[in-house]
Amino acid sequence: MSSKNRNTFSTSFGFVLAAAGSAVGLGNIWRFPYLAAKDGGGLFLVMYLVLAVTFGFALLTTEVAIGRKTKQSPLTAYRELHKKWGWLGKVACIIPMLILPYYCVIGGWVLKYALVFLTGKGAAAAGDGYFTSFITAPYSPIVFTVIFLFLSCFIIYRGVKKGIEALSKILMPVLVVLVIGISVFALTMSRTADDGTLRTGLDGLKIFVIPDLTGITANKFMITLMDAMGQLFYSLSVAMGIMIAYGSYVPNKSNLVKSINRIEIFDTAVAILAGVMIIPTVFVFMGKEGIGASGPGLMFVAMPKIFSQMGFIGNIIGAVFFVMVFFAALTSSISILEAVVSSFMDEFKISRRRSVVIEGVLALVLGVIVCLGYNKLYFELALPNGATAQILDVMDYISNNILMPVVSIGTCILVGWIIKPKSMLDEITRNGESFARKNLYVFMVKFLAPVLLIILFLKSLGVLTF
Repeated sequence: MSSKNRNTFSTSFGFVLAAAGSAVGLGNIWRFPYLAAKDGGGLFLVMYLVLAVTFGFALLTTEVAIGRKTKQSPLTAYRELHKKWGWLGKVACIIPMLILPYYCVIGGWVLKYALVFLTGKGAAAAGDGYFTSFITAPYSPIVFTVIFLFLSCFIIYRGVKKGIEALSKILMPVLVVLVIGISVFALTMSRTADDGTLRTGLDGLKIFVIPDLTGITANKFMITLMDAMGQLFYSLSVAMGIMIAYGSYVPNKSNLVKSINRIEIFDTAVAILAGVMIIPTVFVFMGKEGIGASGPGLMFVAMPKIFSQMGFIGNIIGAVFFVMVFFAALTSSISILEAVVSSFMDEFKISRRRSVVIEGVLALVLGVIVCLGYNKLYFELALPNGATAQILDVMDYISNNILMPVVSIGTCILVGWIIKPKSMLDEITRNGESFARKNLYVFMVKFLAPVLLIILFLKSLGVLTF
């Protein structure tokens, strides 16, 4: 696809909403609150905020700048920067190809629960074994996966302006309103526990925002630091090729510094609101120990049980909650798909329609395999980090724990030491913008970010333990 004929976002605000929509996904909603609760509440929050404006900012800025500078997708952008580094683009393209199938499977689960609550049957979803019986069913999970994947493909087929940007301008404001609404409701809740103590949403908020330094050690500090850094990959959608693809659609006249700052603020605010929304709610109904549920257990088991305890209003709140999660999942899914589709278009010079069909079929095949991983193809495998996994977990581990750190480390080496940070700084300030964090950016890309990423990578492989 020629850069002259390349689609672009119509406005900088459209780019910010699309990028924020990509960043605000399932990782923010079901992973961020769990890690915050596990790692000392406010301690994790402080580390996350510091890393967001340093480490995360450097990676996000670099990827967006690479995209706009090259006007290429992740598969071809690295080759455009340096001919010998084209391999990095291939790895960056493999990541979203691995993530999309299982993300659509989980998106199908969310769609299923949204429909259950919208039809007034939320109480059934709170039953013991409901989630397990659903994901192990032979056909139902596949049907919902197909529906979710089709919606994602349809939006991407419509293109940058009519698909990605148009949807983001509608869904993101609605998503923010829903998140804020549920957060306010969570803070106003209260309930008397079985032991007679009164639990309030504000007490749950304290767990989230006030640092718990009880028993803090160097090892615990490092674990929290690594968790916060790992979360940034999910929160900012970096190392997946997404921001390179989206950056390639940013007009040259746009103020890149301002746009990146807005994405940081938007994403961080929603991540924090996700914690405000979930941690106080779980605390009120399940106590501090209940906050330990993570991933599917938090979203599809703990939350429905909580909604069932709210009475009639619980079905309404549950419907609003799962619709909100569905919107978040969909905006992230389309960004993952776009990273692959744009790569196919640039590398093989084929149409958007054909690229969507090819990747849609690939994602469908792998998505069905992921669904079958809970019944006919079920197995258990011990991962290097000590976790027990089946097909979805294996794909997640390879993409998130191995390939994403490799791409980020390679990007830092390429930009920091091969083509030099000045190449990115020139792009960032193309229109004479003031770049206040210029020195911080150079330091992070050349020195600190690569070191932190290598530590994270070695920890993921089980070489380092804390």
